[in-house]
Amino acid sequence: MPKDFRRILPHGVAVLHDPFLNKGTAFTEEERGALGLRGLLPPRVCSLEIQVMRVLENFHRKPTAIEKYIFLSELYDRNVTLFFKVVIDHIEEMMPIIYTPTVGQACQEYGHIFRRPRGIFLSQDDAGRVGEILRGWPHRDVRVIVVTDGERVLGLGDLGANGMGIPVGKLNLYTACGGVPPSQCLPVALDVGTENEALLKDPFYIGLPRRRLRGPAYDGLVDEFLTAAERTFPCACVQLEDFANFNAFRLLNAHRDRYCLFDDDIQGTAGVALAGLYAALRITGGVLADQRILFLGAGEAGIGIGRLVTMAMAEEGLSEPEARRRCWYVDSKGLVVEGRQGLTEQKRFFAHPHRFLPDLGTAVEVLRPTVLIGVSGRPGMFDRGVLDAMARHNARPIIFALSNPTSCSECTAEEAYGRTRGKAIFASGSPFPAVTVGGRSFVPGQGNNVYIFPGIGQGVAAAGARLVTDGMFLAAAKVLAGEVTREDLDAGRIYPHLSRIRDVSARIAQAVAETAWSQGHARRKRPEDVPARIRSSMYEPRYESYA
Repeated sequence: MPKDFRRILPHGVAVLHDPFLNKGTAFTEEERGALGLRGLLPPRVCSLEIQVMRVLENFHRKPTAIEKYIFLSELYDRNVTLFFKVVIDHIEEMMPIIYTPTVGQACQEYGHIFRRPRGIFLSQDDAGRVGEILRGWPHRDVRVIVVTDGERVLGLGDLGANGMGIPVGKLNLYTACGGVPPSQCLPVALDVGTENEALLKDPFYIGLPRRRLRGPAYDGLVDEFLTAAERTFPCACVQLEDFANFNAFRLLNAHRDRYCLFDDDIQGTAGVALAGLYAALRITGGVLADQRILFLGAGEAGIGIGRLVTMAMAEEGLSEPEARRRCWYVDSKGLVVEGRQGLTEQKRFFAHPHRFLPDLGTAVEVLRPTVLIGVSGRPGMFDRGVLDAMARHNARPIIFALSNPTSCSECTAEEAYGRTRGKAIFASGSPFPAVTVGGRSFVPGQGNNVYIFPGIGQGVAAAGARLVTDGMFLAAAKVLAGEVTREDLDAGRIYPHLSRIRDVSARIAQAVAETAWSQGHARRKRPEDVPARIRSSMYEPRYESYA
């Protein structure tokens, strides 16, 4: 800290009101004197460790998950360092609160639990001045921007501006799990209206009570935002989050070769699912190119997984058409087949010659998939008949129920293990407790995108990548699968223990950065020691000395 720090930092109560500077009772005697804090704090100086203990005591007093979410949000608003110390040191307990499944309820109730704003809100009324608004953000070195228009929040649908809870939650995980400094994270909500009738009538809804903006005006606002973001924060990677299917694919295809951006629902989900498949095949002994995969759901997540799996199968020697033939889809109308009317361009890519099948149960019986992946947002779709059929046709059926939050999961872990008599290799999007079947305990893996996107962000930053490519997600998936230990597999878990998430993210970041250098997309020179460079850039929640 420079000697003239008192002219740089706020003084007195203003220091306590800045969550990035505030240390609360941890300010030392010298700091209290230098910063004009004497008398504004209780006289006893407490360590960061004591503060964490106090937070945990109060956290555990909260009776519900949403009350815990509110409590942690208010902690962030007053002391960022303490917030991340609590979250990082207790990640297994905190992640279901700050993200799925609790963040879903938080978004539904966002206007009712609203305290202080986080991030930047842009509405259609801001067209023409988006750059000016972004320049008003107090932190200049932004490295990751998560932006949503709130039209398809998790499996909950159109939540409009209430969807801001998703960028806020995702960026908390970028810091906690990937080490991206919180000052380098920017959440953005595009308030372009909502078709949610309940929100339009809700006096506490935080967005403008308007119908959704469509057409050229919508595209113009998105284009203006991306252009302004690149100019204002030239080192930032933009993550598109929870856009409706049509806009998600369209925006990704239109902008992925122009800006440093990716869509987590399409590409991040694909990376974590592919990693789960690689790990599951270490149990079954098979190879990816031999699998027949049936998806329930042909939206962003399902098509994204299929595209990355196709790429991975081609790497194992299949032609691209052969690899696509290994991926089958059931949507709300039945099996996606060649010649079916009304298919989107994304679905036609995976439409194969076959007789039409009306539902998932029939498709499982006829196609006999080795892998069943649910990304439909429709709870209970992996019913007794589907699970029984998967167990009947496979010695070790691979069953992923990836829809979030928990209330939208295609089946529970108990159902998957129970109906298959412990034969299933199971993963879910939201956490489920361990299940005991036949005297054996199974720990279900959580196929959460948090295993992928923090490492992507760190790797892009390390290399100064101009673009985010599918090859980076393929590299990330391979690293993630390789981090699954024998102990994990023996417990039935096909993802690493969450306690290792920061180490896993660092290794993924290295692979992503190496891919950027090898593909010629890096703006930064490759350092001699890439792992050391990445580790040194990772945020650790420690108090700085102001004296």
